[in-house]
Amino acid sequence: MAMCTLVSKFFSIILQHQIDSLTESVEMGGNSENGMTGNCDATLDKNLYSRQIYALGESAMMHLRKASVLISGIGSVGVEVAKNLILGGIRQVTIHDTCVAKWLDLSAQYYLKESDIGRNRAEASFEHLAELNDSVTCHLSTEPLSEDFIKQFDLIVLTDVPLSTQLLVNEWTRKHNRCFITTDARGLFGFIFVDVGAEFEVNDLNGERCKEALIEHIDAETGDVTTFDNVMHGLEDGDYVTFSEVRGMTELNGIEPLKITVKKPDVFSIGKVAAKFSPYVEGGRFTQVKVPSTVSHKSLKESLNEPDIVMWDFAKFENPSQLHLLWQALHSFEVKHKRSPMPRNDEDVELLKAELPSGVKSDEKLLRNFSYQACGNLAPIASIVGGIAAQEAMKAVMHHMTPLKQYLYIDCVEALPGDWSPFDNNKLTADDCEMKNCQYDGQIAVFGKSYQEALLKQKYFIVGAGAIGCELLKNLAMMGVACGPDGNLKITDMDQIEISNLNRQFLFRRSDVGSKKSEVAANAVRVFNSNIKIDALSERVGAETESIFTDNFFNDLNGVLNALDNVDARLLYFTFYSYFMT
Repeated sequence: MAMCTLVSKFFSIILQHQIDSLTESVEMGGNSENGMTGNCDATLDKNLYSRQIYALGESAMMHLRKASVLISGIGSVGVEVAKNLILGGIRQVTIHDTCVAKWLDLSAQYYLKESDIGRNRAEASFEHLAELNDSVTCHLSTEPLSEDFIKQFDLIVLTDVPLSTQLLVNEWTRKHNRCFITTDARGLFGFIFVDVGAEFEVNDLNGERCKEALIEHIDAETGDVTTFDNVMHGLEDGDYVTFSEVRGMTELNGIEPLKITVKKPDVFSIGKVAAKFSPYVEGGRFTQVKVPSTVSHKSLKESLNEPDIVMWDFAKFENPSQLHLLWQALHSFEVKHKRSPMPRNDEDVELLKAELPSGVKSDEKLLRNFSYQACGNLAPIASIVGGIAAQEAMKAVMHHMTPLKQYLYIDCVEALPGDWSPFDNNKLTADDCEMKNCQYDGQIAVFGKSYQEALLKQKYFIVGAGAIGCELLKNLAMMGVACGPDGNLKITDMDQIEISNLNRQFLFRRSDVGSKKSEVAANAVRVFNSNIKIDALSERVGAETESIFTDNFFNDLNGVLNALDNVDARLLYFTFYSYFMT
């Protein structure tokens, strides 16, 4: 059960932080094309994007349908960003890279295979990415980045590139008023930096529905507005409201939006303006109005010295400031030594420490973990980092919801096995983590060979083959779970594929509409890892299927991964899991 506990811990991080792929339809063209042109009018397929329209609104979606984005660096994080943005319906996406595929890439870049080693990563991945959405124009570029090239785009996303390149491109984006994101992941660590410019207008800061409520009283002297029956108004200082159906103080009806301050959960104030109006009699309703706001970001160069950092985990309050310096030290190390710090190499730990600013007191444990994992490449972490980066990219081109300000440093070191596990990370040696030119090198570098061998033997049951189920399958395949002779995955889903699934459930295509989700997903994931042992089922777990999901069925498993989309079904499967797995 130790291995079960370990994998469960690892996947709890995926399920807690995974950002569901945001999506729409995509059309290919450019240097390499799927036969469609890039000059079509931007259209919005309301069937394909029904859930995304519900979450974001048609106006925000139309911004996506007019946007042009460059993604440079198609490693593990870059391919995740590209996949999410293409599914999300960005009008034109250009895939760019000048690097060739290495063995380490194969650990988490799911569109690369062994035969692609030595080939440009963007070239090798382009066709797979281009087929994700037949209404997005995808272009391929393998030439070095230039100022003239980047100014063609609304947004530039850099991944897996040196700090010097990040600084140069950020200078160009600032000069031409373009949005900029840079991101990367190493082992259980990752970062995202967002720069939308010095003056960036956001149409809707939070994406929430506008608040409204009935009014019980308006005090003309103070401007205090009290809601009917003490209902919580849900407003914040600085919000704007309009009024209707007010009796007596009729001047408020149809007035231009007024800025408010919050007094109590059921009271807000419109200030002295109320004193100019007729006495309040009764009734009325307020409605919140979204007013554009201006967001100001610093350049990357400025932010290196004076960073604005969003907290990832308040239990690790000191880690972000330490990681800010460690990532810079890593870039300096790689420039100086032409390589990354090697797994479990204490000499490299000291060399990395030497790149930190003089006088900085480092967290020795964090420094050691960071150095040990600099060669790590983990699919679940790339999914988290790439998912968040893609969400920030969509915010930037939509002018919808508040952009990240500005750094986010991610670390999931709690996934490292402790002394409770036979794979205790503290006992690993350099030999245990030596890379062997195999698909799992990026994972062995972090967890060791014995851990990888155990993953190959795992037996898991996945319930649900929708958006989360597709992501779980992809990550499991890349990790090597159930990819050995003794391993096995079983996945069940009763549903058939619909058009509206395609912009979130990336294992499915239009030609799959009407087919069973579990069967198509099982076949599709074999492309990522041909060694995976997977069986597709289409039955629900319940009294009517006790002959299928027997005691022996559950007792043979190491764990169950729940990828259902409703609470009742989740509770049902949790009951089964609790009964059989304890």
